[in-house]
Amino acid sequence: MQTVTKSTYLSAELRLPTNWLDYTILGIYFVVVLGIGFAARRSVKTSLDFFLSGRSLPAWITGLAFISANLAATEILGMAANSAQYGVYTVHWYWIGAIPAMVFLGLVMMPFYYSSKVRSVPEMLLLRFDKWAHLLSSALFAFAAILISGVNLYALAIVVEALLGWPQWVAIVVAGAFVLAYITLGGLSSAIYNEVLQFFVILAALIPIVVLGLKKVGGWGGLTDKLTAQHGADFTTAWGGTGIGSDNPLGANWLTIVLGLGFVLSFGYWTTNFAEVQRALSAKNLSAAQRTPLIAAFPKIFIVFLVMIPGLTAAALIPGFGTAESGYQYNDAIPYLMEQLLPNGVLGIAVTGLLAAFMAGMAANVSSFNTVFTNDIWGRYVVRGRDDAYYVRFGRLITVIGVVASVGTAFLASSFSNIMSYLQTLFSFFNVPMFVVFIVGMFWKRASAKSGFWGLLAGTVAAMVNYFWIYKQGIVDIPSDQGANFVSAIVGFVAGAVVMVAVSLFTAPKPAAELQGLVYGTRSPGMSEAPAEGDDAWYRSPALLGWGAVILAAACYIPFSF
Repeated sequence: MQTVTKSTYLSAELRLPTNWLDYTILGIYFVVVLGIGFAARRSVKTSLDFFLSGRSLPAWITGLAFISANLAATEILGMAANSAQYGVYTVHWYWIGAIPAMVFLGLVMMPFYYSSKVRSVPEMLLLRFDKWAHLLSSALFAFAAILISGVNLYALAIVVEALLGWPQWVAIVVAGAFVLAYITLGGLSSAIYNEVLQFFVILAALIPIVVLGLKKVGGWGGLTDKLTAQHGADFTTAWGGTGIGSDNPLGANWLTIVLGLGFVLSFGYWTTNFAEVQRALSAKNLSAAQRTPLIAAFPKIFIVFLVMIPGLTAAALIPGFGTAESGYQYNDAIPYLMEQLLPNGVLGIAVTGLLAAFMAGMAANVSSFNTVFTNDIWGRYVVRGRDDAYYVRFGRLITVIGVVASVGTAFLASSFSNIMSYLQTLFSFFNVPMFVVFIVGMFWKRASAKSGFWGLLAGTVAAMVNYFWIYKQGIVDIPSDQGANFVSAIVGFVAGAVVMVAVSLFTAPKPAAELQGLVYGTRSPGMSEAPAEGDDAWYRSPALLGWGAVILAAACYIPFSF
């Protein structure tokens, strides 16, 4: 089956009619961003303040930052593009591909992360396995963080060039400079408070597009009628055409969706991606850390409508949207609606929202990169035992280097025709193998110290071999890049698990005394932390929030399943 490939470039005809009012709104936003950085600088006195906000933030702040760090503009544009091409299948990335994993992180994994007092996800592997697993995971994460940060910068550049007429290099330098300024000034606190602001700016940008777009096509009923007439009934359902052996544009059946996306890719991303977990680790206590991803789960359930409906609307307004005959590409969905529907002023808010989303995604990866590189690589293996102020200074220096490296990798992203496929490919290479090492180590006491390194290496290599050799060389026919990513994730997970079991059977396990608080069924003193005043209220119960999110996400499937 042949599928249409989404280009990362936007159509040249989408230049927005911006005026002084729109640029004033954009200017005010940049001033506020820098103001937050200067304000946060006063609270940075130790390396814990710089890298983890002194573990002092309330759950609602860290929860909104958690979801904002994920809500990068690559997701906004990419998921709208997926919706224009694939239809309602997009909901799987949210209700199966996010919510269960976010709940698992909050209920099961955060007690281990937070009570162990680790400063990063790779540091957890040092405690559970050995320095080789720790060093490999740190290097892989740092490399992936810079690549993903570069994707956000490159996507920002092509959007700003198409919509506002700025040269790509100007957009890259301006955005990179602002992110560098506020993270270098205020560390993680600056990034998190800006992410909270960016969350509301992003909503203010997307909601008018959704409302005006639905009005244009005659409401939800008019939208589904038009799409059904153009693309068939399966286009507006979540599961239509996903039977094993069935043909659909996504190139995936229900089994690869559930296992590849819903389990392996999803759990690999949400539970081990330090760009997300770092926000929960900055919470003021264990209860707040657990509630961070659970609070974030509720807006995540509904954000799909803010990115999916614009994609569907564009497909309904222009038959064949995304094909060469239409004059538009799939990534043009939201910019096209901005151009057609939004008046000046509101247009400025929408442009600011897109820039805020790009900067949130980049800042999340840069702030997690500087933490891992400083604490897990430099401070652990290169320059050890220096005073705390030295590591704060080095953290600021490596932030500069990370942003400069992101500018370089921004142009690497230009060689990939589909930004979302590129990101999913990176997740299958780097997050999934780390997840299998975590999950085996957490639930199997017998997993030996040496098995962590070899399982991580085997999973990473297997996922890359499957993608670059088996899929790209056509040894196995997989209909699409997204389908190949699902398969690569499954292959990486299985390979990592098999190697971990094999190595563990031939090497000595860690002593039981060293596994307390690191393996499920064991406890450490930090896990017995009493709830802070007010945290024992019934509506703050992590179990209630977690299971409530799962049930709500499952219920959302009902109207799209028949």
